[in-house]
Amino acid sequence: MEVVGKLTNNSMLRYCLLLSFLFVGCSTEPKKKTSKKEEKKQIIVPTFNSDSAYHFVQKQVDFGPRALGSKGSKECAVFLKKTLIKYTPNVFVQEAPVTTYDNKKHILKNIIASFSPDKKNRIVLMAHWDTRPIADYDTERKTEPILGANDGGSGVAVLLELARQFSVKEPAIGIDIVLFDAEDYGQPENSSFPIMEDSWCLGSQYWAKNPHVKNYYPRYGILLDMVGAENATFTHEGVSRYYANNVLQKVWRQAHKLGFGNYFLFQDSKQILDDHYYVNIIANIPTIDIIEFDPSTETNFNKHWHTHKDDMNNIDKKTLMAVGQTLMHVIYNE
Repeated sequence: MEVVGKLTNNSMLRYCLLLSFLFVGCSTEPKKKTSKKEEKKQIIVPTFNSDSAYHFVQKQVDFGPRALGSKGSKECAVFLKKTLIKYTPNVFVQEAPVTTYDNKKHILKNIIASFSPDKKNRIVLMAHWDTRPIADYDTERKTEPILGANDGGSGVAVLLELARQFSVKEPAIGIDIVLFDAEDYGQPENSSFPIMEDSWCLGSQYWAKNPHVKNYYPRYGILLDMVGAENATFTHEGVSRYYANNVLQKVWRQAHKLGFGNYFLFQDSKQILDDHYYVNIIANIPTIDIIEFDPSTETNFNKHWHTHKDDMNNIDKKTLMAVGQTLMHVIYNE
């Protein structure tokens, strides 16, 4: 992802007062009032398992760097597909040829899993599963690929755990999980190659133009990116506010209701060029980005962003829980 600047900005029963007519010689037993809680069917939301999500981060990191075209990428793709097939038979790997800013040719792989594919009422959950091929914000070994435990691994891990939960208790709404490849192969600032427009988020660009289902129109989308660091804070990112503010407010309100207000801040932040940008402008799916915002760093991303310190030491189960449980409540209450 890349910083691109700022962007300005059954139902409750209505009780009617009924006049009670008392007739001589007749007595009627008063009707028992039914509370709102009794009328509305209570929805039991499963508990997100942060230990399981942490395990899914570790499994990805064990493959090493997972940059587009790497050995780790090929092995991790197999793992992701096999894992998702445990939870739904509707798994599809979308492959496409792509040329990156450095004139290298690759085959990207978007990995897609659908739950209740026959349901028209749907939402799409997204994350990128590739990692940065260089450590351009490190002071050492800058040309070597990073592990990407948080940037890549954490969002995927939360979605894998959600998929496991969906297989146990099916939500009322249809769900599609899309894991994008080639998000983090964007052109670095000091590149000697000619400037390539839209060099980031290649997987989401392709999927937005070629969705896995014809005439695909989910109600909304949620992208996860860097959702695993200790004490991470998530703000109202600019693109999300502009294209899907109602979704943004829904998710943040739910987080606060659950006691995760220290993670989900009601605070505006700058526009980010991330996968959700292309999902919004190409696929026209109102989509938000839950992405860490750190005002204390130069980039406003996590302090270990695009460095070799983005390893398992950068992952906190409490943050995974805050994001995962919030999404569970949003989804199961649809």
